[in-house]
Amino acid sequence: MIDISRALKAAITTGKVEFGVDQTEKAVKAGKAQMVILARNCPSELLKSIDVDVKVHVYEGNNMELGALCGKPFSVSALAVIDKGTSNILTL
Repeated sequence: MIDISRALKAAITTGKVEFGVDQTEKAVKAGKAQMVILARNCPSELLKSIDVDVKVHVYEGNNMELGALCGKPFSVSALAVIDKGTSNILTL
């Protein structure tokens, strides 16, 4: 079983990750997102119903917990993994 917290930290430090619903939606529309991670309470209907070839993982916690997991001092409802870096996050 993959450790999402470790994989996410590796992707953030060694790859490229966009935070926030707006940034994530832009990355998906531009075809840059390899994967999208949503908090359980993410408000974006667009991201919940992505029909393009992007992996979507719904994180069990809420946006405050996802923000803390990412090491951010704010809540994160959605994030897009643009470049996974050295992480194994795409195997989620």
